[in-house]
Amino acid sequence: MALSNFVIPKIFSIQTKIHIMRRTWEFFQTVLGIILRHPVTGATILPILPDGKIVLVRRRDTGKWSLPGGVVDWGEDIATTVRRELAEETGLELQLIRRLVGVYSSPDRDPRMHSISVLVEVEALGNFKIKDTREVLEVRAFIPEELPLGNLSHDHDRQLKDYFNGLTTLA
Repeated sequence: MALSNFVIPKIFSIQTKIHIMRRTWEFFQTVLGIILRHPVTGATILPILPDGKIVLVRRRDTGKWSLPGGVVDWGEDIATTVRRELAEETGLELQLIRRLVGVYSSPDRDPRMHSISVLVEVEALGNFKIKDTREVLEVRAFIPEELPLGNLSHDHDRQLKDYFNGLTTLA
């Protein structure tokens, strides 16, 4: 059962319902950690369009802007994940993986679970079309000076800072 479909009796106040939902989510995170016992691996994509703009997606769960990306599926390599996630979240087609920007593994980088993210810069082409509407609300291209830095999802502010500083990071 999806957490969003979890039924809480109407007699509880909204604050109590929020508390119950939060505690339930914490329980599921703990169980997931016990079952998996290893961080989840994913790819984060820094898509660069031919005009130099950087593509971000607005997440449905938090409403925050984010670099596109997602979990590596069983049997996939990172490059395949990058191609798939870029198409699912933005509708863009991968042209070239330019470089590895970093590997980010801090246990608190993703508020949902311990995950390891491989950040790559890519050249992308095409028209915006969100295929994964469960996760993404909006896709937009920004010139670097207009990126909504300071309030991005996960650790994407740090990832973009590392990119702009020309670093290859292991964090």
